[in-house]
Amino acid sequence: MSPLDKLEQLNLKLPNISTPGGNYVSVNVRENIAYLAIQFPILNEEYLHQGRLGDEVSTKEGYEAMKLCALNVLAQLENKVGFERLVGLNHIDAYFQAADGWDDAPEVVNGASDLFVSVLEDKGQHSRAIFGVHKLPGNFSVGLTSSFTII
Repeated sequence: MSPLDKLEQLNLKLPNISTPGGNYVSVNVRENIAYLAIQFPILNEEYLHQGRLGDEVSTKEGYEAMKLCALNVLAQLENKVGFERLVGLNHIDAYFQAADGWDDAPEVVNGASDLFVSVLEDKGQHSRAIFGVHKLPGNFSVGLTSSFTII
């Protein structure tokens, strides 16, 4: 089943792609690797899930925020490369800003990991790293970068 069919089956739609907020490209292809710039929980130009996890944003909302970041990754990939060229997801780097004492980052990042595996199936298996940061642009609670092997 194609990723677009799988998205439809899951009752999900790819959001409109956002444009870079600086002097960079959203997808950079080098030979057979596509590197995707950080994606935030933006839905069709609306900023969502802003604030610190464990404070203004719950762990459950953080999961949904990371899921939206992953949808934005897929939207960028489909728009700039095309799912037909996808060999597989290599790695994700997940970033979050949180209140002191909050420690549910793996659960939040599963929002992205679960979405990638649900939509891309075996091609969505990946390694990942999780980074707590003091501040993210736009006061977003989470952000996500990724790399894919393509043909």
